[in-house]
Amino acid sequence: MKRNILYTLLIAVCICCAGFIVIRYQHKQKKMEAMVYTLLPRKGLLAKTDEWLVTQKNVAVLQQKIKANAADTKSTIALANYFILEARATGNYPYYDMAAMKLVNNVLKTDAANFEALTLKSVIYLSQHHFADGLATAEHAGSIIPYNAFVQGILVDGHVEMGNYDSALECAQKMMDIRPDLRSYARASYLREIFGDYPGAIDAMKLAIDAGAPGDEATEWSRIQLGHLYENTGDLKAAEMSYQQALAERPGYMYALAGMARIATASKDYNKAIDYYQQAAKDATSNSFMQELANVYYLAGQKENGTAVTKKLVEDLDKNANAANSDESIGHYADKELAYAYLSAGNKEKALEHALMEYNRRPKNIDVNETLAWMYFENNEPGKALPYLREAMKTNSKNPTLLCRAGLIFAKNGDTVKANKYLQDAVQNNPNIDETLKTAALQQIKSFVSFSK
Repeated sequence: MKRNILYTLLIAVCICCAGFIVIRYQHKQKKMEAMVYTLLPRKGLLAKTDEWLVTQKNVAVLQQKIKANAADTKSTIALANYFILEARATGNYPYYDMAAMKLVNNVLKTDAANFEALTLKSVIYLSQHHFADGLATAEHAGSIIPYNAFVQGILVDGHVEMGNYDSALECAQKMMDIRPDLRSYARASYLREIFGDYPGAIDAMKLAIDAGAPGDEATEWSRIQLGHLYENTGDLKAAEMSYQQALAERPGYMYALAGMARIATASKDYNKAIDYYQQAAKDATSNSFMQELANVYYLAGQKENGTAVTKKLVEDLDKNANAANSDESIGHYADKELAYAYLSAGNKEKALEHALMEYNRRPKNIDVNETLAWMYFENNEPGKALPYLREAMKTNSKNPTLLCRAGLIFAKNGDTVKANKYLQDAVQNNPNIDETLKTAALQQIKSFVSFSK
């Protein structure tokens, strides 16, 4: 009898808990539905551009149209697109992706096959690292209107992130056939880089820049990517010129400032590098180069500052990751980034844990496999790193960071022939990569030479 009463009480408690969870979820949903998103004020130089004035004016007009007619699909989609562009311009992806997602979902509630809304939803998913969802949504949009360059570009991005490189090549070719423009040339460049063709990647990115309007975010983003390609091939003078031109065309552009910081780091001018990174963070909201800033602090002997930046980065990434876990439709998956952040913080076990979480989402992606291989190496398990390293190298990538890591992992596994080859290939052009990694690579090469004597 007592046992039956206990069971009844337990069931009642479970029902109450379930009811509380449902009520809390419904309250959260209502709160989100009632939320009205608008433009946030820009800071510094970003607030002084003609682009910002035009954006504010156009957004205000669109919001008035939607207020007057909530069924105005055209204006709703246009506003969502402005929010997506503002996320790119300011780096405030959490806020503007949420704002854009709400708008496109409103459209899809009444028109589930709306092509424009589906393509924008896919873009938001990819921005938030919901890569599988982004690819699936793009495929749905592509089934509605297949002969469209924009959707083919999104399909390229989704396939790359999920590790479907042959499918990415097919979509890139379709995109190029439909419309050879900045976006298609930029994707061609990225794919050439993935497959180890740096000269071809540089040529394609130059075409992308030439196809764009100077000062536009997309054009200057492409110029930054060209600078990265130059850094990886050791042409730091050309890289610096790319970053300087991007700053001239788009003053205060955070990614160009981060590029200049990397050039200063290569010259061991750490104070100058720190200043550039701090300038980049002043006017924009982005964690994309905070790990690099922490590394420079460590190189400059400012351990406390490096530790503080790393701690803040981990907290921010964890916050976004928790948001993604609690809401499958939005929230930034950041486990690959967290793996490197925890590694920088000295927590190798946690770094490996997050690398495995990212791998479970997309086991065919070469960058994810490289991350997992490196975390096993750092956890002193080089044997476990090998299968993931081989998967990371399946496209014949010539990325010098990957080659350095490959050389060190093969060396740890006793394969000195492969180790020496990859390390020599990695450093032959003196690429601008992580200083600690490059030093380890050069020391390993030196040890091979000493051993052979």
